[in-house]
Amino acid sequence: MVEKPKLKEVPVREAVGLVLPHDMTQILPGEFKGRLFKKGHVITEADIEPLLSIGKEHIYVLDMPKGYIHEDEAGVRIAQAVAGPGLTLTEPYEGKVSLKAEQLGLAKVNEQAVHAINELEAIALATIYTDQVVQPGHTVAATRIIPLIMEEERMIHLEKLAKSFPEPIVQVKPFLPKKVGLVTTGGEVFSGRIADKFGPVIRAKVEALGSTVVDQRFAPDDKQLIENEIKRFLQQGVDLVLVTGGMSVDPDDRTPGAIAGAGAEVVRYGTPMLPGSMLMVAYAGDTPVLGLPGAVMHEPFTSFDVFLPRILAGERIVETDMTRLGYGGLRKC
Repeated sequence: MVEKPKLKEVPVREAVGLVLPHDMTQILPGEFKGRLFKKGHVITEADIEPLLSIGKEHIYVLDMPKGYIHEDEAGVRIAQAVAGPGLTLTEPYEGKVSLKAEQLGLAKVNEQAVHAINELEAIALATIYTDQVVQPGHTVAATRIIPLIMEEERMIHLEKLAKSFPEPIVQVKPFLPKKVGLVTTGGEVFSGRIADKFGPVIRAKVEALGSTVVDQRFAPDDKQLIENEIKRFLQQGVDLVLVTGGMSVDPDDRTPGAIAGAGAEVVRYGTPMLPGSMLMVAYAGDTPVLGLPGAVMHEPFTSFDVFLPRILAGERIVETDMTRLGYGGLRKC
């Protein structure tokens, strides 16, 4: 039977020479919140008043026998159990360990696994939503235990649970530099009656994720001519073809038919997310071909912004990815 740890309460004024078993936090509203003393600090006479100022009339002295682990070790072990590629771990701070992105990439979080970990008693694992774009240094997850100490056998159970999932519970996928071909449709743009507004927006979104628009071609509202431009890019071996304009239900909107006519297999035309419901996703072999709705031109976040990062991280979009965008997909009303 594992002996239980003992916490002995000692008045602060009698604690000189004793070792703190955990971090001590100071909070000055509107000014500061952070660590006043670190775990392992040996208390001196000079520390008495600062400890009293944060309301510590007594401190605990920990007598921890075999079979238990401290919150700092527990936080590190949980983080190591759930972390996959693309993440770096911080040192424990007040028992908490954070997982931060090492590079620009796509955060992938297994929601089912996170729930399973948190169903274990006294465990806290917080993450961001999956499929978010993260910058270097962005905190993707953080973890700790609720009590100061925990039986090690419970941590061993958690580590085995984490290994039971086929992929890491939390990871960051790097974006792959891809060559993108852009086809802009519409007689009004092709003829020069109005300026192209799609090109600059698309280039900015693609370049922000480390890829390049290698060329932009223009076509009028003619199905065959749009098909020809799509095929031209496919023959050039680009990694992604984006077709802008002509995605609504007007009779002059030829883009959906042109994408299918160019030999691409349509995954789905239309998604329940608003804005961006008129998106089409198709594949010509392994090359994605997307028909982009007009909202991409003027809205900061549409269905295109959901799928572009995933495509540039090397993922293939399937129909259920598109149909499930309705829940939480109302971004503007």
